[in-house]
Amino acid sequence: MGHFSLERATETEAYEMFIQIIQGTCRDADTLHRQLDMWRQEQGPMAEGWLGGTYGITDDDKFVGVVRFESKEAAARNSTRPEQGAWWAETEKCFDGEVTFHDCDEAMEFLDGGADDAGFVQVIQGRLEDPERFRRAMAQPMDMLHEARPEIIGGTIAIEPDGRFTQTVAFRTEDAAREGERKAMPETMPAETRREMEDTMALMQDVTYLDLHHPWFASKA
Repeated sequence: MGHFSLERATETEAYEMFIQIIQGTCRDADTLHRQLDMWRQEQGPMAEGWLGGTYGITDDDKFVGVVRFESKEAAARNSTRPEQGAWWAETEKCFDGEVTFHDCDEAMEFLDGGADDAGFVQVIQGRLEDPERFRRAMAQPMDMLHEARPEIIGGTIAIEPDGRFTQTVAFRTEDAAREGERKAMPETMPAETRREMEDTMALMQDVTYLDLHHPWFASKA
């Protein structure tokens, strides 16, 4: 995930970037982790426009990687490097079956994106009923979200052309995340703000959750 701080957690604005989501069924988690660490150390410094990544494997062996670049063009240039091809030829051996890649030109961070020392990440995927309305809502200051769910460090949202989305939400601990889920919105929250937050959540349809109990991160130095 990487390069995050909490200094502006209540003054966040949207940052446009490119995100690629990689998913597949993992059969060798240890080797996959080593391969990703190797990429960060050996190829990350050479990958123009690479910003960082969030990675993890669910309890049922589903791998998800959310990789951030400055632009689609930078990601495309990286994919054509011979070193990248050689690395992937070895890395894909860690999977059973097909590995899918989803490219998202429309992506942003919220609450400064998260932190590389997050202990739990929830990946939320689904379909947006009204993508443009959702974009406008997420581009607004996040003061009230920070007040309602202070345990959320931050995250990213990537939207595909067909309205499918992938959201990462980072927490210090899973216990803090579960406790936050059980709490109602603060009584001090204005009714209009509460309604806006509820309306924004209602735009997410066909939602699934991928819990990364042991996430790992990579960042541009």
